[in-house]
Amino acid sequence: MTSSPLPGKIEISRQAIATLVAETVRQCYGVVGLAERTKMAAWRRGLSGADPAHHGIEVTLRDGAITVDVFIIIAYGTRISEVARSVMQQVQYTLAQTTGLPVAAVNVHVQDLRVSSSS
Repeated sequence: MTSSPLPGKIEISRQAIATLVAETVRQCYGVVGLAERTKMAAWRRGLSGADPAHHGIEVTLRDGAITVDVFIIIAYGTRISEVARSVMQQVQYTLAQTTGLPVAAVNVHVQDLRVSSSS
């Protein structure tokens, strides 16, 4: 018995991809949070009451490939380039494994550093 492809298509929303990215980034060493692209974007999100789970993540789907821009805050004292590279690699791996779509680019934008308050 041979199997034939089922009719229909599978679509993955930008929001679903943003959720995957946000959860992946939050687990990366040295990342303390996600940030908006600009202060104005943060202000608008606050006024609109939009879901904060996806702030700091921008997803573009073009020609069947995913491009992601991630805006992060990292811990002061960590090596910025290493944290950013780790985020890029982890996001690319997670997206490729879970969606099966090619990842064109993962762009990491370090928006701020957070100094932990030690008592």
